[in-house]
Parts: sequence; C-alpha cells; structure tokens
Amino acid sequence: MSGDPTLERIARGDGLALCAAGSWTARFAPVLERMVADAEKLGGTRPSISIDVSQVSKLDTFGAWLIERLRRSLTHGGVEAQIAGLSANYSSLVDEVRRVKAEPIVETDRLTITGMLEQIGRAVAGIGGTLIGLIDMLGAVLTAAAHVLIRPRHFRLTSTIHHLEQVCWRAVPIVVLITFLIGCIISQQGIFHFRKFGADIFVVDMLGVLVLREIGVLLVAIMVAGRSGSAYTAELGSMKMREEIDALRTMGFDPIEVLILPRMLALVLALPILAFLGAMAALYGGGLVAWLYGGVEPEAFLLRLRDAISIDHFIVGLIKAPVMAAVIGIVACVEGLAVQGSAESLGQHTTSSVVKGIFFVIVMDGVFAIFFASIGM
Repeated sequence: MSGDPTLERIARGDGLALCAAGSWTARFAPVLERMVADAEKLGGTRPSISIDVSQVSKLDTFGAWLIERLRRSLTHGGVEAQIAGLSANYSSLVDEVRRVKAEPIVETDRLTITGMLEQIGRAVAGIGGTLIGLIDMLGAVLTAAAHVLIRPRHFRLTSTIHHLEQVCWRAVPIVVLITFLIGCIISQQGIFHFRKFGADIFVVDMLGVLVLREIGVLLVAIMVAGRSGSAYTAELGSMKMREEIDALRTMGFDPIEVLILPRMLALVLALPILAFLGAMAALYGGGLVAWLYGGVEPEAFLLRLRDAISIDHFIVGLIKAPVMAAVIGIVACVEGLAVQGSAESLGQHTTSSVVKGIFFVIVMDGVFAIFFASIGM
C-alpha cells in the first residue's frame, strides 16, 4: 500500500458504508478535504451511513477532525451516521475532537422581514446595554472617588501624574499643530467668501465664536478620543487578557480605584488645558492668515476680536471640556474591561471605543448647544 488516503463508498442494503483507508494526516490535507467535501453531499441520500475507519493506518488531529466533520455534516443532513472500526490507539483522539462544540449553522442567504426586524431589535437592545454599562461605570467611578475623598491615603498620585503626562503634556504638540491648521483654514475660507461682499473683517467674528464655543473644544475632544481613549482601552484590555485585573481583585484591590480613577482624573484635568491651548493656537493661526492673506492688520484683528467675543464664549468652551473628557474616559474604560481573551476582541473593542467616544462627544456638544441657547449664553 502506498499510504495515500482513500474513501470508498460501499452499498450495504438500504445503508451505505464509507470505508476510509491509508494515512489520514495533515500531509494529505488537499486530497482529504476534497474527498470529505464530496462525501458530505451524500446527506439525505441514504437513511444510514457508516464511516468505517478500520483500515486507516495513520491518523492525526487533522484527519480526526475531518472524520468528525463528515459525521456531523451527514447527521445535519438527516442521516443516521456513525463511526465504526475505530482502533484503541485513535479512539481517544477522536473523542477529544468530538468534544469540540460545533458552531451553529447560520443561514444568511435569505433576507426576510422577520430577520430584519430581529436585527433592529438586537441593535436597539445593544444600545440599551451600552447605556447601562456606561451608567454602571459612572456610578463605580463616583463611588471610588468618594472612597478616596474619605481616605485620601488611597489616592494614587503617582499614577495620576503619569497619566496626566501621557494624556496632556505629550499631546500638546499634535493638538496645537492640528488646531493651528484648522484656524488657518477657517480664516482663509471665511476671507475668500466674505470678500465677495466686502466684509473681510467679519471673519474675525466667525473665527472667535467658532473656535471658543464649538470647533476648538470639539476638535480637541475628538483627537483625545482617538489618541487617549484608544490607549486606555488597549491598556485595560491587555490587562484583562493577561488576568492582571483578576489578580488585583484577588489581592484585595479595587480595579476601579487603582486603574480607572487615576485615568479618569487625568483626562478630566487634561482636556480643558488642551482645549485652551488648542483655541489659542487656532486663533493665532486664523489671525496669521487674516494678516497675510486678507490684509487684516494684527491690531485690527485683536480689536475686532475683543468686540466680537465675550467671556461667556470662553466659559462655554471650558464647561464642555471636562464633561466630554468624562464621557471619553467612561466609554474607553467600559470597552477595555469588556475585552475577552483574544487579540481580535482587543482590536474590536479598541475600534468601538474610538467610534463610541467620538459619537458621544458630538451628542454632548449638541446637548450643550441646546442648553446654552435656552439660557441665553
């Protein structure tokens, strides 16, 4: 015998026997895959099919899985399928493979109204679960903060300063650069269009209000969500995968107090600082372009800016910043603690953290816009 694998079909009354022989190992994977795929098409042709493996000379995990896959496929086809002639040397291997749970067969070919409604329902339930998770995390963080206020010795100052450096100090260059460029673009576009009406100077009004109230803090919050929010999720997710969070609980430490509270506090302190620096950079960039491109002298720019904006615009932006920071931090920590034990799960939750963080930041900006408009600010 050459040792090449074979799978013969022998009729036995109303039933059918599939006689396997030769070497069923990973070395002959392409041949075995084709033979098993052809045999799987026999489902429903006979009431019973026996898979005879008494003539199999060599069997590894790959071959055992193909035999078990064939048996499951025939069983799903309405056939009474069983494995016969299994030697004592390979019975334990086949038993181990049989313990592997089969994935449920999901039909995706047909698109029905019921299926669409089910998907919508699951999506709505997922939104509700997300909101409950965020509220739960907010409550846990507030509880940990109250515990630290009662017992200040439990506050982790070193960790907070470390995260403040990572979130705030190291983010200054990119935040200042991006907001500077955005200020330049807003100013250039405003001058280009206002010039048609001979109202070049009004670009200062637009730039001041947009940067201080909306664009400045919103743009910085989006950058922080993409930079620091994803980092929080990846860090906590990696700890979850390595069971470091469970180890903290075993040692009697509260993971919320040790890991999440310093990160949240650093983010809440950092975002107003970054929003202020970003607003100043955007105004400087807008003023520079207004001078070089629009011919608006710096003295005229500053005088017009002082008349166009008030302290209320500055206060509105700074009030938004810590709230947005808290939202970003809560979303990032919830997604980080939801990571399972695989790299794929870590990537999915990191992506979800950025997407959800940006979404909730924009939602909160809209809520603040309605609120401040209603109170006359």
